[in-house]
Amino acid sequence: MTTGFWPQPQKVSHTEPIRLTGHITTVDTTTAEVLRSYITSAEPTGSLLTTCGNRRASRCPACSRLYAADTYHLIRAGLSGGKTVPDTVRTHPRVFATLTPPSFGPVHNRLTTPGGDIRPCRCRKLHEPTDALIGTPLNPETYDYTGAILFNAHASALWARFTTYLRRELAAGLGMTQKAAHAVLRISFAKVAEYQKRGLVHFHAVIRLDGPNGTSQPPPPYATVAVLADAVRADASRVRMTVESDAVGERELAWGEQLDVREIAAFGTDAELTDQAVAAYVAKYATKSADASGTLDRSLFCRPCQGRGATLLPHGTPLPCTACDGTGQALPLSRLAVARHVRRMIRTCWELGRLPEFVHLKLRKWAHMLGFRGHFSTKSRSYSTTLAALREIRRAWRTEQARAHTGLPESDPATTLVVGHWDYLGSGYSPGARLLAADVWHRNELERQFTAEGGS
Repeated sequence: MTTGFWPQPQKVSHTEPIRLTGHITTVDTTTAEVLRSYITSAEPTGSLLTTCGNRRASRCPACSRLYAADTYHLIRAGLSGGKTVPDTVRTHPRVFATLTPPSFGPVHNRLTTPGGDIRPCRCRKLHEPTDALIGTPLNPETYDYTGAILFNAHASALWARFTTYLRRELAAGLGMTQKAAHAVLRISFAKVAEYQKRGLVHFHAVIRLDGPNGTSQPPPPYATVAVLADAVRADASRVRMTVESDAVGERELAWGEQLDVREIAAFGTDAELTDQAVAAYVAKYATKSADASGTLDRSLFCRPCQGRGATLLPHGTPLPCTACDGTGQALPLSRLAVARHVRRMIRTCWELGRLPEFVHLKLRKWAHMLGFRGHFSTKSRSYSTTLAALREIRRAWRTEQARAHTGLPESDPATTLVVGHWDYLGSGYSPGARLLAADVWHRNELERQFTAEGGS
């Protein structure tokens, strides 16, 4: 058995593991002794199962749980220190900001009073929390589906402009030039995207001020939380993008009026919004996808023709795709098991995706994401550690565990050579292995829940 893999289905609780074939050999270069060898042909199935690494809970709960844990430690390190980040970072000014999309038409919602009582919706009904109508338009015929899709498609660009303008607003708030502000402080951030019930993306962001050398140095005393919060509010109201199209006209895209900016308190205080709470909140949404709004978690475009509905012959003549009958869709939109509002948004993606001015948005490829094609979680370079560094630490730990389990002596990297070759065979289980893995996953899930509830 080689480090980092689970050769037997009984040890895999993943829904779609990757099947590999190949071999790996560890050799002592000073003596030419083979310390360890492994070949997949010795397995009953002839292949090796390894994790898929998918962050989405709808695709692989096990991998998404690991991704959420890594994201939690990444965010927490940037707030409290650890993972190469000094503990003094917890004294730096930091806020938790939520940037929301604007309104594209009234929708059904569940309103509450300041005291927590439920208020009637505009439709004069009191919706239950699980009501499928929540987030859907009151009048689909007047709802701006085109604007909603274009906002999702440009949400990442709006965020990029937000981070650029934030530096300008912060310098203006301090009464300094951008060059002078850059010499005394830095802005670090980490953000995660979340889908609302109406199918629109909004961002949660941790924003922190550092000194000119990053996390190892605090910002000057006059760079306070209040200054940072004011800069965020001014920045959010300033960011604009203009989209021009002969078919849909000129559209101005911006953030919505609902902006929440709150100070993040240190761990151990009585405040509700602590660094631990923020890290857990961000990690929770890092594993979700657009399916949380009722859409799908798989691409809808026909892969043979790449959603074009036709393939080009060598001399340039288009040939209708036989796989999708020229529609470009892997499955007809009318047959999708989604709500009418979601289907309308997907159809809008498809219609806008054929326009030349929107080809670069790849709306047909990302129709299942309702037009959004950005990363769900991102961070600035100096915020904290990286996911790659956390995975490398885990890989080294597993390597040491495997070495101790097999009784091998500690290896010297200077005299140890690892030679291997792997080929991709496929993904998923065989029918029999799938049943076995499902049973293992169910038992592991019950054990995890039992432990979380205080069991031993």
